[in-house]
Amino acid sequence: MNFPSHVNLPADAREELIDSLNTLLADSIDLHWQIKQAHWNIRGKHFYSRHELFDELAKHARKQADEFAERAGTLGGYAEGTIRLAAKNSELPEYDLQAVDGDAHLRALVDRFARYGASIRNGIHRSEELNDPVTADLLTQSLGEVELDLWFLESHLHGDVRATARRGADAGDDAGTRPPNA
Repeated sequence: MNFPSHVNLPADAREELIDSLNTLLADSIDLHWQIKQAHWNIRGKHFYSRHELFDELAKHARKQADEFAERAGTLGGYAEGTIRLAAKNSELPEYDLQAVDGDAHLRALVDRFARYGASIRNGIHRSEELNDPVTADLLTQSLGEVELDLWFLESHLHGDVRATARRGADAGDDAGTRPPNA
């Protein structure tokens, strides 16, 4: 911790929360720029609607970054939000630079959003364990937005055999090998 805080939480709990928020800050900054990568480079069918969708989703990630940084500051922490710090601290994989067509971008973003959402969910659980309902609430609100954004992305892939097969494999069943409605 770098700054005094009179938030009524033990110092060690605040420090752990600040670390978690800084990781989520790095992830949200990284996600923002990965979405912009898709926004700038998308080609193919449905270009305009996906280009606009990606821009809207990038705004959400940017807002979340700001909220994570401000909560870290509220707890007495120093927000580590430069591009270089985000690149160093992000838990998201590097963006697929081979993605050009819309579906490739969608699949890459679905993966990033799912990972980002899982990290936020873990943060919610840990915030609750540390008795910090404010951080848990902030993360819960963010997770709701992330999961809604994920749904918008996944909806564009509806009927994509590769996405269906991957979901079935991830679930550990043979759903991905069956045609829809089989």
